[in-house]
Amino acid sequence: MAFRRVDRVTQSVHRELDQLIRLELKDPRVGAVSITNVRMTRDLRRAEVTVTSLGGEGDQAVTLEALNRAAGWLRGEVGRRLSLRNAPELKFVLDEHIDEAIRMTSMLAEMERQREIREE
Repeated sequence: MAFRRVDRVTQSVHRELDQLIRLELKDPRVGAVSITNVRMTRDLRRAEVTVTSLGGEGDQAVTLEALNRAAGWLRGEVGRRLSLRNAPELKFVLDEHIDEAIRMTSMLAEMERQREIREE
């Protein structure tokens, strides 16, 4: 039963953060950001928010810094909107999986291209 509550709160936090970042966060350093995952501790005190940014590596670092600086405000807004007694402490991290998937896709495409060249 406790896991259901954690799952519900995690989904709600994900939804609210997405909306807050897209529509209400006024920091110009935060561009197009997508929340790919939210991992909440069982006691609902901390949340690790995995994000991906459409900018380059430099832009991603700036975006991540801006999000972590805004974490206090975001935490307060999430707590108020979800009527949580204790809003979770937010920590934003970059999603490395997407970059890895792009790299692997490029490698596979290159291998296929090399194979086609050899077969000609």
